[in-house]
Amino acid sequence: MIKKEFYEQVKQLAEERCISEEDVYEIFRKALENAYKREFGNSSCRVEFKPEKFAILIYSVRRVVEAYTEKDPEAVEEATDEKDNIAEILLEDAKKIKASAKVGDIIEWQENLKDFKRTSVLSAKSITNQGVRTKQRELAYDHFKPLENEMVDAIIKNENDRYLILDLGFGATTTLPKTELAVGEVGEIGRKISVYIRSVEQTNKDPKISVSRSDKQLVIRLMEKYIPEIAEGIIEIKGIARDAGDRTKIAIYSNDNNVDAIGSCVGEGGSRIREVVNALGGEKIDLYKWSENPEELITNSLQPANVTKVLSIDPKTKSSVVVVPDAHLSLAIGKSGQNVRLAVQSCGYKIDIIPVSVAYERGDLI
Repeated sequence: MIKKEFYEQVKQLAEERCISEEDVYEIFRKALENAYKREFGNSSCRVEFKPEKFAILIYSVRRVVEAYTEKDPEAVEEATDEKDNIAEILLEDAKKIKASAKVGDIIEWQENLKDFKRTSVLSAKSITNQGVRTKQRELAYDHFKPLENEMVDAIIKNENDRYLILDLGFGATTTLPKTELAVGEVGEIGRKISVYIRSVEQTNKDPKISVSRSDKQLVIRLMEKYIPEIAEGIIEIKGIARDAGDRTKIAIYSNDNNVDAIGSCVGEGGSRIREVVNALGGEKIDLYKWSENPEELITNSLQPANVTKVLSIDPKTKSSVVVVPDAHLSLAIGKSGQNVRLAVQSCGYKIDIIPVSVAYERGDLI
């Protein structure tokens, strides 16, 4: 028999380590078999769990033989049949346990766990703890490996000067550099954040899970999450450029003439795009309409600035010269060149910007 607390501890351990109770029982079963081997020199036993009776039963298992098959039977107390790994017992000894025993029978008798040596019990506990940790690591790797290049939610567990420590679930943790947070975003302990899994590697310890908040794929996954038309393929993200934590510019296209790409992504009252912005800690999102027409595409990419004229487009070098109103020059270029840089990266064309006044001086405009 065993105390009720054991089964309560199994349940608690399974929950804490994110493994099943059956896995814990199987690990403990192997630990008891090892303890039995320390006691009797072989592992020929059967372990039975009875949670309804709060009991663990362990039985010795033997095959009845006339003579041991071992060449030197005195070398061990009981020989083992290598064919099925069942230890042997002489017929005369078997009859003391079961009077009706005959050669070839398999007989069992219950052992008392309290009679096991303290070293055997401690070894069983150690094997169980190690087995649970190993199983947890295996399950964590099996869970997260298919999630490479996907987005998951994590809980901020702790922090230091440089990193946030994240709880990913399934007993897995990882770190995230604070430099990947948005400007002004606080790493509040207990807060849920979305992260992009870049890679999952199996190690001798816990799986190494590399996550990011700066990867532009995180924005794509968030758009897929909050905008059904993108997840369904009705609206496509044709180009994306990002200054993580500050601003992202996205070119979108609708495959259905009845679906407005911009309107669907923004949502009623800005509800949809606000979800994405909030998940990114307040990062700004600029959306513009993709076009197969290079002139229209380049014009759209420079929003919110107005474009007076696209003077030239070289399809071979994918470069262009764009004229904007003098009053919109700084808006088109953006702070530290951010707007034009993100436009170039998202639309795929190099853009040289000149104001209207310069275009007239050069004779580019009449």
